[in-house]
Amino acid sequence: MALREGALRMNFLANRNFYKFTSVGLVRTLSEKVSTKPKPSSAPETTGDHLLYTQEHFALKDSLRKIIDQEINPYVDQWEAEGMFPAHKVFKVLGNAGFLGVNKPVEYGGLGLDFSYSVAVSEELGNINCGGIPMAIGVQTDMATPALARFGSEELKQEFLLPSILGDKVACLGVSEVGAGSDVASIRTRAVRKGDEFVVSGGKMWTTNGTQADWMCLLANTSDGPAHKNKSLICLPMDLPGIHIARKIDKMGMRSSDTAEVFFDDVRVPCKNMIGQEGMGFTYQMLQFQEERLWAVANILTMMDNVIQQTIQYTRQRKIFKLPVLYHQTVHFRLAELETEVELLRSLLHRATALFIRGNDVTKLASMAKLKAGRLCRELGDSCLQFWGGMGFTNDVLVSRFYRDSRLLSIGGGADEVMLAIICKYMDTLPRK
Repeated sequence: MALREGALRMNFLANRNFYKFTSVGLVRTLSEKVSTKPKPSSAPETTGDHLLYTQEHFALKDSLRKIIDQEINPYVDQWEAEGMFPAHKVFKVLGNAGFLGVNKPVEYGGLGLDFSYSVAVSEELGNINCGGIPMAIGVQTDMATPALARFGSEELKQEFLLPSILGDKVACLGVSEVGAGSDVASIRTRAVRKGDEFVVSGGKMWTTNGTQADWMCLLANTSDGPAHKNKSLICLPMDLPGIHIARKIDKMGMRSSDTAEVFFDDVRVPCKNMIGQEGMGFTYQMLQFQEERLWAVANILTMMDNVIQQTIQYTRQRKIFKLPVLYHQTVHFRLAELETEVELLRSLLHRATALFIRGNDVTKLASMAKLKAGRLCRELGDSCLQFWGGMGFTNDVLVSRFYRDSRLLSIGGGADEVMLAIICKYMDTLPRK
């Protein structure tokens, strides 16, 4: 079965156990058998010693790195200064190469791989020289589309999922509101059924990709029942009458990612645009949080690696009191501590991912990983920036951008305090009501 032409091609062989993909000139044979086949202990680290990744994972990462180096990083400084990156242009490049649907069904343009490949892709996206663009990509791949891929009708998948995977449409997620962020059950946006349409009223806040999006995966109250059973997810085209982009929010970090406040003034959308069953929206949203949080951890890990390495390079060259800054024990010991913490977090991520692709509930581990990642990146950014001295306080170096961008991880996608509450729930230590 021949699929997309262009930078990516997939050809299924007769037994459908093996397939070949070509991405930016890189050819690898993938299969379930190859992915699980033990490698000899003498194999190179990138192909044999990794506990989770195979040579196929690294092939995918290498291919993506070429796109990052050629199509994204040369323009990051410009997009950061402008406060927005061209989402349609960038997503089309990524879509042509298959990176917007790594673990999505093949019949809708995806690669049909397991979630470990999405984690590998997220790690590689951490080589983009800012946090805003990877975040926007993550919204497209692991926040706005998972519920649609799992529970959406065939018609909705053809209209919204397929073009999102191909990079022809930009998606955004409409969950957070002015009075409801991590407390998803408290949202107030309503979608009232009138005939064969929903009439949507209310608003959404902190909407990543909001000013450029073609459609929104909207969470709204569709009945007056209990807060966890009265919500539905709806595919909402962003060009419908009554949708107003109130403003592009001026943020401290993630400058190249547009973030919008959106209002809905009696917006009419067909009832057939509802994803899955009515009243199941909250549940669908919760189900994808495991993937969303693991994806975010994978992405920030590479950024932390890069900040540490750049800090080592700078402090080795920069001298103070006739010695390189790096040679002072407080500096190289601190960098060793940070590197250790990063490696421990990486081990947690890969363990959680391995369990997840085997069908296990990893909510506790994913929450632990996100909590640790949010706190560690703040600690790492602060320590490394200090070693850069005055240069660290400028916009000319990656460490200052990381310091600003990474602060969001402890807030977005479930605040640290929510992660702690989830962990306590699994530990059975929350106070009884």
